[in-house]
Order: sequence, then structure tokens, then C-alpha cells
Amino acid sequence: MPAPPGSDPVRFAYWVPNVSGGLVTSTIEQRTDWGYDYNRELAVLAENSGFDYALSQVRYIAGYGAEFQHESTSFSLALLLATQRLKVIAAVHPGLWHPGVLAKFGATADHLSGGRFAVNVVSGWFKDEFTALGEPWLEHDERYRRSEEFIRALRGIWTEDRTELAGDFYRLRDFSLKPKPLGLPGRPHPEIFQGGNSTAARTMAGRVSDWYLSNGKDFDGVTEQLADVRASAARAGRTPPRFGLNGFLIARDTEAEARQTLREIVARADRPAVDGFRAAVRQAGRSTADGKGMWQDSDFEDLVQYNDGFRTGLIGTPEQIAERIVAYKRLGVDLFLLGFLHYLEEVEYFGKRVLPLVRELEARQPDSEPVSAPS
Repeated sequence: MPAPPGSDPVRFAYWVPNVSGGLVTSTIEQRTDWGYDYNRELAVLAENSGFDYALSQVRYIAGYGAEFQHESTSFSLALLLATQRLKVIAAVHPGLWHPGVLAKFGATADHLSGGRFAVNVVSGWFKDEFTALGEPWLEHDERYRRSEEFIRALRGIWTEDRTELAGDFYRLRDFSLKPKPLGLPGRPHPEIFQGGNSTAARTMAGRVSDWYLSNGKDFDGVTEQLADVRASAARAGRTPPRFGLNGFLIARDTEAEARQTLREIVARADRPAVDGFRAAVRQAGRSTADGKGMWQDSDFEDLVQYNDGFRTGLIGTPEQIAERIVAYKRLGVDLFLLGFLHYLEEVEYFGKRVLPLVRELEARQPDSEPVSAPS
């Protein structure tokens, strides 16, 4: 059973740049690379710098600044085999995968990596990927119904001897997976992550997921989402999933340097690409039952980082960022999913300058002691 929120050290993940174009849709220099050699070096550096997880992105066709893409599951396995401790999360689309096929891949990857494989089930916002592959496109809440059924099937295959499922989207008939994934203490099967901000996403997370990954949010946004996810879990009689928060981190020696970097990123935004992305994701969000989809309240600046990473506010000196991270932790954030402008340099800087301050603050302030939220 997971420990209560706030009792464990906060964990850190990074977005794997296995898609070209970097993590901001801007013409500013981004010292990063979507190729394997670069990413292998980055993964080793990240695990030696204190990162717990890496998340491989999933994209099947070009669009919105991403011209080239490496497939997420195979890339994740390669990174697992290049590292020793790092857990690697492969993002996958229900509708393009059958849960039984993914379960088989995941069990093999788990054995090859000593139990470090995880999966992020993404319900999908990019309609063109499905239509280009000749697959049907479901509207928003139906995509989340399919994702929930996908997760139930995946967990059943990984934990049951003979799985039966007669669902609306998937059928399993006396399906038995051998070998099962590695059973580790506190982790009977690979961890199942899930993204989303909508009501459907929050409700689904409470019912079936191990981790809920939110787009970038301020303190009020995180508090609202945590309340909804925990309420959903309570209704389902489950322990709430752990909570992960996206953030684009700009740590510099002075706050002025960090703020100037942010201004340059936005000033040099690729406006046609950002506008196209905004149109695509807002169409997806408007189709929710209550109009509360992802990106519905995001402005142009927010969307230059396509997971609203600026909104989390991890921009400033190492001291300012560490204080803000610990303030979020006190609200219930268990993990930060980070993106960077210059990956190798900034991952190393984070490990040397920011992470030690986070651990110092965690050790200094008991879980019962409130932490002021920096402005």
C-alpha cells in the first residue's frame, strides 16, 4: 500500500526528448537531441543526478514542431538497458495498442530491466494520428472510457492467472500471460501512469490508475485536482493514486537570468505551430461533457510549453525553485515531471544545485509543519 502523501521524499522524472523540436515550441536555441546516443547519455546522467523516472513521449506523425519521432516503447526499453536504477515510463495510446499485446511487451521489458518498466496510458488529443492510420476517432469522454477499460485489462492480465473481459472496447477470453511481470515489494505489477486534466480523467484516475499526471498548475489548480481525484478514489474504495505535476524548469544563478530566459522563449515562439496546437487541443477539450478539458484555460504563453509547464512556476534561483517544490509537496504532489531547455547541462545543474536544497528542506521541516507557498 502506498505511503501517505508527503511522507516520502518527492520524486523527479524528466521528459525524454525522443521527439524532435525540444520541449518548447520556439526558435530559441535548445541544446537537446532526439537521437538515441544523446538520450542514452542523458539517461545515465539523469539517474546519477537523482532522477527516479524518465517518460518517453508518444507521437506517430509530425506536427506542431515535432518533425521526427522515435517510438516510445522500444525507445524506453533501450534506455532501461542502458541504465541501472532509472525507471522508464513508456507512453501508449489505447486504440493503437491491444492491452494483451502491451501486457506481453511490458512483462518482457520488466524482466529485462529488473522491474523498472512502467506505462503511461494517454487517451489522445491528436486526431490526425488516428485518422492517418485509418483508426476511428472517439470523442473525449469515450476515449477516457476506453482508457479505463484498457487499464483494467492490463492490470488483470498482469495479476490474474486467466483473464476474462467482455468490455465495450476489448475482449479477453481465458487469456493467460506467462511469464508475469516481476513482482517486487510494494509493486505487484508495472506502475500504471495516466495523464489528463478533465473531469473524466480525474474520475478515471481515482478508479483505476497508480499515478495521475497533471499538466502544469499553480497551487490552487493542484489543490482542486487533488480533491477531485481523491474523492473519486474514495467512491471506488481505493487508495488514491499518487500525484505527478508537469513543470518546465528554468534554474539560473539569479532570478533575473531565469526570467529573461522565459521572456526569450516566449518572444521567439513559433506562432503558427503554437496556434495550430491550440486549435487542436481546444477542439479536443470542448468535446468533454462539462467543457473542462486540458488546455481550456491556457493562454498563448502557456502553450509555448505544450504541457503548460511554465504555469508550475519552477523558474528562478535554485533556492526559489526548491522552496516551491517543497510547497507543492506539502499539498500532495509526489512527483515532478520536468522539461528543460538545454538537457545535459540543466539536468546536471538540477542534480548539483536544486535537488540537495529540496532534500535539505524536506529533512528540516516535518510533514506536519506547513510550508509557505512562494509567490
